[in-house]
Amino acid sequence: MYLHIGQNEILPDRRVIGIFDLDKCSYGKRTREYLAAAEKEGVVLDVSGEIPKSFVVCDHPYHRQIVYLSQLNSTTLQKRAESGNLE
Repeated sequence: MYLHIGQNEILPDRRVIGIFDLDKCSYGKRTREYLAAAEKEGVVLDVSGEIPKSFVVCDHPYHRQIVYLSQLNSTTLQKRAESGNLE
């Protein structure tokens, strides 16, 4: 099954490690450090096309992890992941 995270980006659901609300999580020091380190490593992909509302952490065969920034709300992504909905 796959998860559509916006802007024609579809991820295999088996690769998804976590879905996070960017507003709520960005207050935490460790989350800010994690995102800054991922950005420095070049493994953050902004697929939002606008202001991102959430981020999805995925494992990847060539990198330890990939972080996707999405314009979709984390609740919407979570519901899609649980239902297997591609839309």
